[in-house]
Amino acid sequence: MVAPLEPPLPAPAPRTALTPAQAAALIPDGATIACAGFVGVGHAEAVSRAVEARFLASGHPRDLTLVYAAGQGDRAERGVNHYGHAGLLKRVIGGHWISAPKLGALVEADAIEAWNLPQGVIAHLYRAIAGGKPGMVTRIGLHTFVDPRHDGGRLTPRTALSAIEPRVELVTLGGEEQLFYPSLPIHVALIRATTADELGNLAGEQEPFHHDLLAIAQAAHNSGGIVIAQVKRIVPAGTLAPAAVRVPGILVDHLVIADDPLDHSMTFGADYDAHFAAAPASRPMRMPDSTTAPLPLDVRKIIQRRALLMLRAVPPRAGALRPVVNLGVGMPAGMGAVADEEGVGGFVLTVESGPTGGTPADGPAFGAARWPEAITSHAEMFDFYDGGGLDISFLGLAEFTPEGHVNVSRFGSKVSGVGGFINITQSTPRVVFMGALTAGGLEIATGDGRLRIVKDGAVPKLVPTVQHLSFNGPYVAGLGRQITYITERAVFELRGGRLVLTEIAPGLDLQRDVLAVLGAPVVVADDLKTMDARIFRDAPMF
Repeated sequence: MVAPLEPPLPAPAPRTALTPAQAAALIPDGATIACAGFVGVGHAEAVSRAVEARFLASGHPRDLTLVYAAGQGDRAERGVNHYGHAGLLKRVIGGHWISAPKLGALVEADAIEAWNLPQGVIAHLYRAIAGGKPGMVTRIGLHTFVDPRHDGGRLTPRTALSAIEPRVELVTLGGEEQLFYPSLPIHVALIRATTADELGNLAGEQEPFHHDLLAIAQAAHNSGGIVIAQVKRIVPAGTLAPAAVRVPGILVDHLVIADDPLDHSMTFGADYDAHFAAAPASRPMRMPDSTTAPLPLDVRKIIQRRALLMLRAVPPRAGALRPVVNLGVGMPAGMGAVADEEGVGGFVLTVESGPTGGTPADGPAFGAARWPEAITSHAEMFDFYDGGGLDISFLGLAEFTPEGHVNVSRFGSKVSGVGGFINITQSTPRVVFMGALTAGGLEIATGDGRLRIVKDGAVPKLVPTVQHLSFNGPYVAGLGRQITYITERAVFELRGGRLVLTEIAPGLDLQRDVLAVLGAPVVVADDLKTMDARIFRDAPMF
């Protein structure tokens, strides 16, 4: 005899969407908010804009703590710039700041407590919070401004007051120095996806990557907080493929549909670009674009070309098909386009946001990649980076010293932020820094295989002492790393704890065009070489 079927359980009540204003009203004074997003991708713009509007109208919420890993903003009004008001914020713990000048202005005014911690550390800290751990322990940040023996990541005088709990501590484990980053409760998670079903399950089929969605939601839920998700649409329960769900509905408390489609653009540079989309079915196959005009042969392209020559020489590690590469924000990010233009391949480009393979985007779409082969989460990519998975990395260069120190994070009172720079530079066997040798008006002439300095920049990049210690040259070199510094007219290597000039551009005078514009002396290699003339010809190199 067949047992009768159990009566079905009652279906849960379907989720209904809140307005952005209703969602903003849920945030109490003094809350700690964690925002997902990456430059111009994935920020819950409609909700953040509503939070700002509520504060300006009523003075609430106030005294918030804002936590974010990757920088989020358009360097003007959008992203976490919405929180850039004294009174609305009490403190900020952020990985990258240059996208949010309104937050930077609060730092300059000493109006908030502020920390700049490595981006990958914050991405991993979300997982520690979600797992109920006291914090995370890592070597990332040792011997930089994040180390408590320097600034401890503090950015403002008020942050340095002894009564304020430190965000990083020096510890010793197994006889080795490490840094401990303590957990903190997350009261509100602001995240974004493309589609939610009526149970709150979230899919990101029209997002370029997944960044911190799951980790932030878990951290808030397990802290007893709330999770607010901005989406484009809500579909019936059961219509999302389980494997496509990035955040389970059990973690999501409230759904918001943006009032304005512009509040849910794929990036701050495009409403939608199918080449970036995470869902393979919606992404066109990669096709060569023969109509794209060559990039101008300017300072950026010259440096990118020299870096590309170095990349072509990197062998894959034993058993691998291709070397694995990270391209940092700014000038390095443009190397993908130069490689495409030159028809150069044989390596895998990655971005810390999650894409592996394809061509990383630049500008407001940084973090996305065209035609990626795979997309992992932000924290998973930093697991790979921190563990030494990369073969070579290319990063920006703002200031450097004869000892090989580098600053990319702070200049006077202006905060740029370190982003993933420390994670990457302290973990990769080959580190390449890229930047012009001078700033402030540099003009060049080229195209015939030679370089001519028409007008030099007023500000030397090589200086006696960096203003902020983003990279400790002797410490990282002592880990066995190969460190190179590429400029438009010269290449340097860190050898024996000192910077050595190893190459000079064709057509230049060593004393007049290089040594005379350095803000501090360097060693010149006995076998000083001339940079490849192909770099300076206005024609394909290969």
